[in-house]
Amino acid sequence: MSLSQRSVSQRSDPLRPAPMPLPSLDSLKDQARRLRGVLREEVVPVSYSHALEIVARQYGYRDWNTLHAAIGNRPPLAPLMPGSRVAGTYLGQAFAGRILSAGALQADPSRIKVRILFDDAVDVVRFESFSAFRRRVSATLDRTGRTVETTSDGRPHLELAW
Repeated sequence: MSLSQRSVSQRSDPLRPAPMPLPSLDSLKDQARRLRGVLREEVVPVSYSHALEIVARQYGYRDWNTLHAAIGNRPPLAPLMPGSRVAGTYLGQAFAGRILSAGALQADPSRIKVRILFDDAVDVVRFESFSAFRRRVSATLDRTGRTVETTSDGRPHLELAW
């Protein structure tokens, strides 16, 4: 069975890893743009729509429309309150944790300053010969649960999954 023929129901196969938390729609589109750029550099040109299909398959969905529907059908981001449980990615590493503090910025009430305590320390360095672990982080999130600040590859520093 090809990747494009897999159904969403097969994602519950006990031999497959648990599905990754779904990032926001904008983040997935950014991922498809980056993928398309990398493939173009490797002399494997693909259309933007094909890159979207590849991203959908990476998350275990049969096509982009199915992934898009899954994201569109989820509830809005829950209010961030001290003590709330959260999960997502920090510098590309998956995490789960608890919010220590949260509050709207005076200058821009649509952005929220949060401090998060990770359940397990997250390695913030991508080199095999060096590690640096963080257990607490502070970040300013927009209404989609992402930081405006990005890494050099264009990913948000912190992104909540919901």
